[in-house]
Amino acid sequence: MSEPVATNKKAWHNYFLMDKWECGIELQGAEVKSIRAGEVNFADTHVRVEDHEVWLYNLHIAPYAQASYLNTDPDRRRKLLMNKNEIKRLSDGLILKRLTCVPTKVYITARGLVKVEIALAQGKKLYDKRDDIKRRASDRQMARAVRHSR
Repeated sequence: MSEPVATNKKAWHNYFLMDKWECGIELQGAEVKSIRAGEVNFADTHVRVEDHEVWLYNLHIAPYAQASYLNTDPDRRRKLLMNKNEIKRLSDGLILKRLTCVPTKVYITARGLVKVEIALAQGKKLYDKRDDIKRRASDRQMARAVRHSR
């Protein structure tokens, strides 16, 4: 896996992430060029399984300026490419365990393919989010104290 083009930081904040999968994504036109430019936004993005196919909703890929009239709708639903067994495990987690599926990153492989990492997730309660914030603050304080003691 190479350097991520975009990461979904809210997913880490709002959910406990469990199983992860690497998926291909079906793109049209100049969307790959927009992704390479980093024009990706994860606001309200989610994944659904419909008719044994996995769909990514609300991933905003900004229109590529040089593509003129060939640009597609930036918020259209996009098909994720997974094999049958992965789709079965994903849909079991969504239906039986009552979990959510969220995308965590978009990246480009060494071969030049655009991949999306998705994860099964369970929503955090407000007190879980507060605990995470407290833990990060205390870790920062300890690291700062160690640096100053040297």
